[in-house]
Amino acid sequence: MVPTTRKSPAAKTSSQESASALAVKEGEGEWTAAELDEVLSELHDNRARLVQMLDQQERELNGLMKDAGDGAGQDQADVGATSFERDHELSLMLNEREMLAQVDRALARIEAGTYGVCESCQQPIGKMRVMAFPRATLCLSCKQREERR
Repeated sequence: MVPTTRKSPAAKTSSQESASALAVKEGEGEWTAAELDEVLSELHDNRARLVQMLDQQERELNGLMKDAGDGAGQDQADVGATSFERDHELSLMLNEREMLAQVDRALARIEAGTYGVCESCQQPIGKMRVMAFPRATLCLSCKQREERR
């Protein structure tokens, strides 16, 4: 059940208005401004951390790419170790970029008022699930179904 947005008194802040417009499961209370602020704070903190990590990983990867050279003067083990380390750093960087995209998507969904709605079945995800995992885009049953495939 997705609650409808209520007209609020002029004294209500925008975070209170945004919170009351978010989806909740039947039996859950509406989002409070404090709960939304907590989720927003966590998302913004995660975003800042991810941007910092990506910056550091890009510098490290650039260093590995410069050091790769043509392999002259290095034995096969050194070339293999450098290649493995470069591939590992690239894999970590791609994972961090994906998480950053998920955070940005969650922030955009909050702005659009669609945060907390399952992208698969269009039902509310559940306040406790999104508070525990703010980047969640699927309800628990849709996520379980996706993981079984």
